[in-house]
Amino acid sequence: MSQITLKPAFEIALTVKTPVLNLGKTPYGNRLIAEVTGGTVSGPLLQGKVHPCGGDWLLLRNDGVMQLDVRLTIEASNGDLIYTTYRGLRHGPKDIMDRMAAGEQVDPGSYYFRMAPVFETSSKTHDWLNKNLFIATGSRQPEGPVYQVSMVE
Repeated sequence: MSQITLKPAFEIALTVKTPVLNLGKTPYGNRLIAEVTGGTVSGPLLQGKVHPCGGDWLLLRNDGVMQLDVRLTIEASNGDLIYTTYRGLRHGPKDIMDRMAAGEQVDPGSYYFRMAPVFETSSKTHDWLNKNLFIATGSRQPEGPVYQVSMVE
């Protein structure tokens, strides 16, 4: 049986409109919607930009975990379009999460921020995105989240 290895693929840095929409307390937790206004993609396997037509449907669950549900469109440097979606989780000590919610920059090692992106494209050049699994780690910057995406080999 072969071992799973991770190959660094690229970084996605998003910009998000502030303030985010706060729908308030729903039966599932506090629902937030963040509009993605753009971003960049850079790395050894993919470069490009993020179109300003995406969003993150966030749920701050009753157990304190932030659940992400994100949809984006990436335009590769050659013009090819890549539909991107991912679910993820972010949580940590209350004081760290409160500081992050207030817009402060905190050490990414002080909280958990992971996601599982899925890519879909008609591009022959980027068909490898359709055929592989990916995982990512995140950090929250003042402008928006930054993800280090790795391909599972």
